[in-house]
Amino acid sequence: MKVLQNEFAVLYEKQRLKIEDKISRVLINRKPESLYEPCSYIMQSGGKRLRPLLVLFSARACGGEFKNAYNAAAAVELLHNFTLVHDDIMDNADKRRGRVTTHKKYDLSTAILTGDNLLAVAYLTLLKDCRENDKSVLATFTQGVIEVCEGQSLDKDFEVRKNVSLAEYLEMINKKTAALLEVCCSVGAQIGGGSKDKIKALSLFGRNLGIAFQLQDDLLDITAKEAEFGKIIGGDLVEGKKTFLFIRALEKARGKDKTKLLEVIKNKGIQKSQVGEYRDIYHRLGVLEETEGEIARYTRLALKSLKAVEDEKARGALEWLANSLINRNK
Repeated sequence: MKVLQNEFAVLYEKQRLKIEDKISRVLINRKPESLYEPCSYIMQSGGKRLRPLLVLFSARACGGEFKNAYNAAAAVELLHNFTLVHDDIMDNADKRRGRVTTHKKYDLSTAILTGDNLLAVAYLTLLKDCRENDKSVLATFTQGVIEVCEGQSLDKDFEVRKNVSLAEYLEMINKKTAALLEVCCSVGAQIGGGSKDKIKALSLFGRNLGIAFQLQDDLLDITAKEAEFGKIIGGDLVEGKKTFLFIRALEKARGKDKTKLLEVIKNKGIQKSQVGEYRDIYHRLGVLEETEGEIARYTRLALKSLKAVEDEKARGALEWLANSLINRNK
């Protein structure tokens, strides 16, 4: 098993480097520099490129070849970074992956245009890997864009609402986060020539993995080390975001703990110096462990879908990638 894990790690790194090369070539020598320099800046800001790897590994799981899916892999990463640029603007964030956000480094207008352009270049890049199934692939990709925008809108709505249920929160992350991972797997499977059943199974894998991924992100926000996380620890609480942990804590809390949690809503966030106090509340209420349980449950649901993949090595690569997403520390 350890030999296979090492083999998958080597495969991941090899394909990650090829994706980096593809992305850099997509944006190189384009004019005007005032637009493409910030585009390159956001694309060079790091990240594990796990979404494009999902495209490649899903294509391979359906009998396709990596070489026929590199453009599609680059396209989903361009799409992902389009969402990050606009999210940072809407959140007025100062840092992303430990670097100054695009709108802070340049200006607001440049950042808006950068995001718009990344989305357009994503479509242009995706088309290079489309063949006879181009209509289906483009429809999947476009539906993903729509859902991500709907999810972001719901997220903003929640900021001004006093009450948000867990069901509503899960609907939001289904759209804002999970939809894009589903797109990665579905597009990869389609380009790889997968059957309807296999495309459906891999899409479901991506969807459940995306929910687990976002719940892990919620958990890391309060438990990670800031130097590794690249963002302020407890940033969700500081901004007054209603995450899975916060909503569940509010449901379970009584007395002083309930009062303290309601203050987050009333004051639209907390001071950074208060993060430790609220982490202690989460500990007392058991919501950290409960979130870990939900992450494990959605991961199991995702992995269950991979039974449709007959190729043992291709299935193993997706399982390895899923565990890499969930067991990350940033």
